[in-house]
Amino acid sequence: MSLIVQKFGGSSVANKERVFNVANRIIETYKNNNSVVVVVSAQGDTTDDLIEKAAEITSNPSKREMDMLLSTGEQISISLLAMAIHELGYPAISLTGWQVGMNTDSNYSNARIHKINADRIKKELEHKNIVIVAGFQGINKYEDITTLGRGGSDTSAVALAAALHADLCEIYTDVDGVYTADPRIVKGAKKLDVISFDEMLELASMGANVLHNRSVEVAKKYNVNLCVRSSLNKNEGTVVKEVNDMEKMLVKGVAHDLDVARIALCDIEDKPGVAFKVFSLLAKAKINVDIILQSIGRENKKDISFTVSKSNMEKAVEILNQNKDVIGFDNIKTNGEVAKVSIVGAGMVNNPGVASMMFEALSEAGINIHMISTSEIKVSVLVNAKNAQKAVQAICEKFNLAD
Repeated sequence: MSLIVQKFGGSSVANKERVFNVANRIIETYKNNNSVVVVVSAQGDTTDDLIEKAAEITSNPSKREMDMLLSTGEQISISLLAMAIHELGYPAISLTGWQVGMNTDSNYSNARIHKINADRIKKELEHKNIVIVAGFQGINKYEDITTLGRGGSDTSAVALAAALHADLCEIYTDVDGVYTADPRIVKGAKKLDVISFDEMLELASMGANVLHNRSVEVAKKYNVNLCVRSSLNKNEGTVVKEVNDMEKMLVKGVAHDLDVARIALCDIEDKPGVAFKVFSLLAKAKINVDIILQSIGRENKKDISFTVSKSNMEKAVEILNQNKDVIGFDNIKTNGEVAKVSIVGAGMVNNPGVASMMFEALSEAGINIHMISTSEIKVSVLVNAKNAQKAVQAICEKFNLAD
């Protein structure tokens, strides 16, 4: 007997037909002599609808109350899915995040999982129940409901698989697996049979929306046997795992991220400690910074440019302006009409010409590059947002990532 954790996204349970489709997929797994734990997201656009309801009341809701509100979306999904499984004649029980012991910190709206007390799940599995768990949510030390942020249900599923030492964690979505590029943008994008944790983590962090990056971090840390599959068909998916020194594709995939804003601090004093002042202030405010570029300097002055998410741009500018005299800059420039385009591949490590091929593709497409960031398995560039899809297409053609 195997223990399998399955996760179904909001589109997979968006209506009655899809709820019963998911119920049948789960039952099929259960009938093959498996113990099954299922993690479910809120139905369709439920979360967006709840956010709109909050906006009708206030333009500045407390994060604690938003977590209380948004967590109800998953409760609707798990109860309806449990009812559908009952209707088909099989045993199931729905449980919220706090009922399964999903203990988190108190960072409302973007909580991190501290530990999972899986006793309740184990007891229900011993009673031969299919356990349906609300994704995206947990409980903190004050016994308040917390949510895990965007993509949190993926993280819930992988964390449960790790805590339960599951034999397999299947992430079901509306695509067949992980592709070399978004198949909605690039016609003929190729589905990958296997991708490494590191490559998947980079793609997820760079804007690929198949798996959330925090879920991949947990999978890598605990070596969770992970597979991405379609909830709408029975095609083989993409296995995410540690990949040894087998022959690797030069570039595994291209991702783009439109949730990017560029901030430039102009004419900062060129002296030690200035960069520390800037980025320590942003770190204290829990603002993640991605690409960073510092100019060579002139007349004892320099510029520092960096990227943040669009939602953090105003907050970052406000903090920096409040500390203008401490940092010592002349003015701030911002640009919210940019996009990050990235190539990822473990095969890039021993091939120094990869970056130049990417830049050549963009040059041939007439696309200007604003900023560049590299690592052993990734190259990211900042371009105008209007050119993002064109850039992805050009890069795919250059590296033969689409049929």
